[in-house]
Amino acid sequence: MTASAPARVLVAKPGLDGHDRGAKIVARTLRDAGFEVIYTGIRQRIEDIVSIALQEDVSLVGLSILSGAHVALTARTVDALRAADAGDIAVVVGGTIPQSDVPKLLEAGAAAVFPTGTSLEDLVRDVRALTDKATQ
Repeated sequence: MTASAPARVLVAKPGLDGHDRGAKIVARTLRDAGFEVIYTGIRQRIEDIVSIALQEDVSLVGLSILSGAHVALTARTVDALRAADAGDIAVVVGGTIPQSDVPKLLEAGAAAVFPTGTSLEDLVRDVRALTDKATQ
């Protein structure tokens, strides 16, 4: 029996937010947990994030957003993936997110939300569950 390939995930920084320390920590943590991680860098357009997700054949897109535009950017990303016939790619969002916005993000199509303070263990567990579900 051959081992399956590691799940491929994209960590992206949409919009004008230039702070990427958290995104880099998440990318490294996921890589160390066995995921294949593609990191886009800062200030990415939604269209470019979706294009990279399709080119890299990822099963999950993680958005790191500190700008306060998390609901709009998440909705636009989910809509753009669906428009590209890639609605099966899970979208998760993390960053400076008030608890009151978590339901709005889930309604916008996020599969999971990771506000500041989420443990890295919880993040890895939830991302693994989502990517395992995508490969079944």
